[in-house]
Amino acid sequence: MPGTEQTLIDLDARRMKAMTDGDVATLKAILADDLSYFHSSARVDTKKSLIEGMESGATSFDSIEPADVEARVYGSSGVVTGTARFRVSTQGRKLDFGVRFTDVWVQKDGDWRMVAWQSTKLPG
Repeated sequence: MPGTEQTLIDLDARRMKAMTDGDVATLKAILADDLSYFHSSARVDTKKSLIEGMESGATSFDSIEPADVEARVYGSSGVVTGTARFRVSTQGRKLDFGVRFTDVWVQKDGDWRMVAWQSTKLPG
């Protein structure tokens, strides 16, 4: 299913762009209601808390630059992996760091939704 793998890679890039653009409407559309978002700091967000943090200005994703992104599809689920460079403003601090990530997508009612994100900081 090479087409589906590319669809997931494109959706993940769209999600990252929505995060940097503050595009809450897109995030509401492609994040699952039961999202578990595990930050590299070990902080955990739900769909609601992630979006609320962005809307309040508590967290601003200044840029996200993905690399080495790959996807695998298993029926109605998919796993996207890669690395990314994050520039984030949170609680008055500017952070710049790299991560290795895994996110999980599930097809629900014909649409793909991201249900989980897990990232680990890269050294340096």
